[in-house]
Amino acid sequence: MANITAAMVKELRETTSAGMMDCKNALNETGGDIEAAIDWLRKKGLSKAAKKAGRVAAEGLVAVESSGHTATILEVNSETDFVARNDQFQAFAREAAKIALMGNGTVEALEVAHFPGSQTTIKDRLQELIATIGENMSLRRVAKLEVSKGVIATYIHNAVGDGLGKIGVLVALESEGDVTALSTLGRQIAMHVAATNPVAVDASGVDAATLERESAILRDKNAGKPENVMQKIIESGLKSYYKEVTLLEQSFVHDPSKTVAQVLKEAESKAGKPVVLKAFVRYALGEGIEKEEAPDFASEVAAAAGLKA
Repeated sequence: MANITAAMVKELRETTSAGMMDCKNALNETGGDIEAAIDWLRKKGLSKAAKKAGRVAAEGLVAVESSGHTATILEVNSETDFVARNDQFQAFAREAAKIALMGNGTVEALEVAHFPGSQTTIKDRLQELIATIGENMSLRRVAKLEVSKGVIATYIHNAVGDGLGKIGVLVALESEGDVTALSTLGRQIAMHVAATNPVAVDASGVDAATLERESAILRDKNAGKPENVMQKIIESGLKSYYKEVTLLEQSFVHDPSKTVAQVLKEAESKAGKPVVLKAFVRYALGEGIEKEEAPDFASEVAAAAGLKA
């Protein structure tokens, strides 16, 4: 049997953040080989993580990062808000967002990307956090925006740290105009997007299934009317719908007397060049995740006692 020293255990603990006894067992199992012991612990961590994978992870953080004409946004989930305040978890979200700047904007590519100067991938590090912290976590989604000229503004709502919060927004403005003016405008529009949650930049971006659903609702509400009248009702109804849900047609939250499109047009005088809103991304933490209902406390106590609530 290899001679396992306290120094070896200490080194392994510092490298992996695993418990002392786990590190000692790993070294014993691998004959004192540090690298093999790291792999042994990672495999053990994966096994632990698998047991937690069924738990709903709807808390966590949205992270944004920008550099030059590129910006990324991602959502990483945890089971509890307590973990979202964990320094290790926050550091992971920030670093993952920075690494995503070099990727193609997909979760698959980001998971296999390596931390700078390391063989550890994003997916590996997340599994290590699951084993260390003891909660299920997941890298849920990521997006990337680029412009050839102009700016990509970022905004975090309910920020818990630099570039981290509960709602994140990217807004891409393409223009050869003044960068300072564009940055100010972009941030205002990003705040607007956070508040109003538009579904698309303009009508052309609304998906066909959504339009079909809205049209069907209008048909049901106006059942029995002649088809020529029905078509006019649907056309008018969709125009109203676009004003509510498409970014360019929405009333600007900072000045409701104007639409976002009008604000963009007026901004061209300050920027000195035409300004085009190319795209936006808005992530709200946990949206679309079906959360487990918290049990009724009285019923839970009664059940435990074998009584009827």
